[in-house]
Amino acid sequence: MKNAVIIKGNKAGMTVYLDPKLPFQELLEAVAKKFKETARFWGTAQMTLTLEGRELAPSEELQIVDTITENSNIEILCLIDSDAKRIERCERALNEKLMELSSQTGQFYKGNLRAGDVLESEASIVIIGDVERDAKVIAKGNIIVLGSLKGTAAAGAAGNLNAVIVAFEMAPAQAKISDLSLQKPQKGWFSGRGPMMILVENGRICMEPIKKSFLSALNFI
Repeated sequence: MKNAVIIKGNKAGMTVYLDPKLPFQELLEAVAKKFKETARFWGTAQMTLTLEGRELAPSEELQIVDTITENSNIEILCLIDSDAKRIERCERALNEKLMELSSQTGQFYKGNLRAGDVLESEASIVIIGDVERDAKVIAKGNIIVLGSLKGTAAAGAAGNLNAVIVAFEMAPAQAKISDLSLQKPQKGWFSGRGPMMILVENGRICMEPIKKSFLSALNFI
């Protein structure tokens, strides 16, 4: 199991190289051991994560992220995917499914929201465009941005803690779900590549890669 997991820092976060031949459960054990051993070195930090060295299913990626956070004081802000084709397929499928879902339960807004614009919805909303800095979106349901989110987004405005915020490029100045706020950190905000989501877990608002369970709920992976 020697060198089954190699960690290298980069400007935005870290890259973890994984043994391509090790059985996955043994690999998780190696990840846990490596991050326990190096926890003091990394300290308390917010980082992006890139996984290299082997092909991973989305569920396996999430297990690795969970293993890292459980065995260190590192908060993974996002998982950077180097497979551009997979990102494109995921975004296209997500785009199609969310548009279908919104046509049944929410509403669309087509175009970019610019500084000073405020868009409010009594249900969920899909924005086909960008939410630029100093623009604001407020919805009682979910907020889905098929573009970049750099302004303010407030989902679950009527107190719905199950609401989510999803964007293809996630870098909001501020995000809220119900009365919980996620502020832009002073030392940097990393969006990575590929869709991201903001949700409430265990009473805490957080940003993370879109979970397999969320995709499954929309009937596609």
